[in-house]
Amino acid sequence: SHSEYLIQTLCGKRGSIVIIVLGSVTVKEGHIKDALELSQRHVNHSRAEPGCITHGVHLDSEDLQRLVFVEKWKDMDSLTRHFKEPTSIEFVNKLKALSASAPELSLYEAEEIQ
Repeated sequence: SHSEYLIQTLCGKRGSIVIIVLGSVTVKEGHIKDALELSQRHVNHSRAEPGCITHGVHLDSEDLQRLVFVEKWKDMDSLTRHFKEPTSIEFVNKLKALSASAPELSLYEAEEIQ
């Protein structure tokens, strides 16, 4: 059954600890195209950084002025280096200029369940 499968999966072997980053920003009216292009360039650059497992930007289907970022990093050291990268700092400053409100950012330490 489906529930037995879920139990086996959840009780299965554990993976490594990773850092999950969830971020979002609401963009000023008329600037979503620029913000999305800027964000996608940042995502592409970030994916090549050491310790980046996944990095993506998504358009919120319920609020078309809101971008959502989902990232997974190998460890906190990798993420800290990423935040200190000059290109990351430049990205944040450019995105803030296009934002209608302050960006939201949450970090989580998670154990992958395999």
